[in-house]
Amino acid sequence: MRTFAIGDIHGGLKALKQVLERAEVTKNDRLIFLGDYVDGWSDSANVIGYLINLSQDHDCIFIKGNHDDLVAYWLRTRKKYDQWLEHGGRSTLNAYEDFTETEIKEHLHFLENTKNYYINEENRLFLHAGFANIHGPAQEYEDYVFYWDRTLWEMALALDKNLEEDDIFYPKRLKLFKEIFIGHTPTTRINKESPVNAANVWNVDTGAAFKGKLSMINVESKKVYQSEPVYQLYPDEKGRN
Repeated sequence: MRTFAIGDIHGGLKALKQVLERAEVTKNDRLIFLGDYVDGWSDSANVIGYLINLSQDHDCIFIKGNHDDLVAYWLRTRKKYDQWLEHGGRSTLNAYEDFTETEIKEHLHFLENTKNYYINEENRLFLHAGFANIHGPAQEYEDYVFYWDRTLWEMALALDKNLEEDDIFYPKRLKLFKEIFIGHTPTTRINKESPVNAANVWNVDTGAAFKGKLSMINVESKKVYQSEPVYQLYPDEKGRN
């Protein structure tokens, strides 16, 4: 069995299908989705439907992203916030125009049952953004930290590579897990088109919502599979650009 971590999809269903095909995913593989399934390209609602169906015969783990939390709130209350609409929410709102209440309830159930984080048998942590508590995610005070935090990734990037793990200044958060897999902050912000490793943190968000590709990584071998740049698969749309 292979285990894959899949980065932020942001409504790019065409890219998701492409990358799963390129990795030749089978029912024997475990798929860990790192969140942000929605808000970006026009297929946000279709991504959720596809993932629901995929989970029927594949080993899937779904992590909650900040955009998933925002969309769940909208589906639950029908309240719209300008900031959400400006950052990809309008495409999601439009994507649900022709969906029935029954379908919307099914999608809301999916979003509300995504996980804040997942720890596998090899002590690898998977979550959307990060955690702040030095004693680990189980001791975190507020759930929103798991899908909004950027300090974990910023810390890993800024860490002195000469600092030994047994040094008293070595960040305690990084000692808790063999590896940490995240999304949330596109690697394209540091001019990288593929997943980036810093310390023991792997960032798999390669900017699919913008001009980047959708990426998935084999967590054991670190082999990376990518779609074409997602904006090329939706040439008549802007995404979050």
